[in-house]
Parts: sequence; C-alpha cells; structure tokens
Amino acid sequence: MNLPEKIILGIDPGTNVMGYGVLKVVGNKAAMVSMGVIDMRKMSDPYLKLGYIFKRVTGVIEEYLPDELAIEAPFYGQNVQSMLKLGRAQGVAIAAAIQRDIPIHEYAPLKIKMALTGNGGASKEQVAGMLQRMLNINKDDMPKFMDATDALAAAYCHFIQMGKPETGAKHYGSWKDFVTKNSYRCKK
Repeated sequence: MNLPEKIILGIDPGTNVMGYGVLKVVGNKAAMVSMGVIDMRKMSDPYLKLGYIFKRVTGVIEEYLPDELAIEAPFYGQNVQSMLKLGRAQGVAIAAAIQRDIPIHEYAPLKIKMALTGNGGASKEQVAGMLQRMLNINKDDMPKFMDATDALAAAYCHFIQMGKPETGAKHYGSWKDFVTKNSYRCKK
C-alpha cells in the first residue's frame, strides 16, 4: 500500500540568523529530514541580506523539493523597526516559495508553541525538547541555533494542522452571535 508522502519546509524568519527545517510526512507519520540556519551575522548591508535569504531559501527549496511551506509570522515586540526588518526577511522567503508555486501557510509563534507543547508561553528550549522527543532526534544532532528548531516546529505545527479534518464547525463572532444561532441550546 502506497501511503501519501509530503515534504514540508518550515522557516523561522530572521535578519541575522534564519532557521529552516524539513519534515517528510508519510501517511500520518513525520520524520525530520534536515534542519539548519542561514547565517547572515557577518553581513552588514540589509539589502544584501535580503538577496542572500532569497538565494539560500531557493537553494533549500531546490535541494528538498517541498510540497508546502510553513512559516512563522513576525510578532510585534517593543521595536517597530525590528518587526519591519523581520517582515522583509519573511517576505523574501515567501517570494522564493511563490516562485516555485509552493503553497504557503503562516503560523503565529503562539500557535506553533501550543501545537507542540500545549503551552503558548513555552520557551525555545521546551519546543526543541518536545521536537527531539516526538521526532526521535539524537541529542548530538540538535542544532546550536534554536532558529533551526523553531523552523522545524513551524513545519511540525503544519503537519499537526494537516491531520485535523475540516469539521464543518461553525465560527461565531461573539457569545451573542452564538446564542442567536443556537437559542435552542441555551437555558432561559
């Protein structure tokens, strides 16, 4: 019996260090293929960094031929300039995937942490530890930079989301909306 196979590329955007992780999914089982970083710490020109990101992400895509891209969404911290730079890096990585017609799925950091650990406030170390256990990654194969495990976590989050069938569940804008549409379920 041939089980469906899919390769998922995960990206953790960064302007100094960008992580990537590759998962191979066969049926309902996932295994790590690769993870690593694109290191730009020695580059000073922000526009050359963007070009380098595009070139390297394109190279990773050509090497692993992913079926889908899962990318972490930038989050707003204290510094607006940092978020703008991060958004540019994310956009360039997305452009590399678009160039190859790869479907893109964006996940908030909170969603990724929740999917892997059940805790949206989990640390990078907790996420990495959970990945190590779930994917049976040897301790010696764990990367120095957690950007790589963050990227693999984005890919794994997408794998988990793929396994959730569309339930046809209704979405409500508020409690009032729920009550209006489900009055038969509410006690008077």
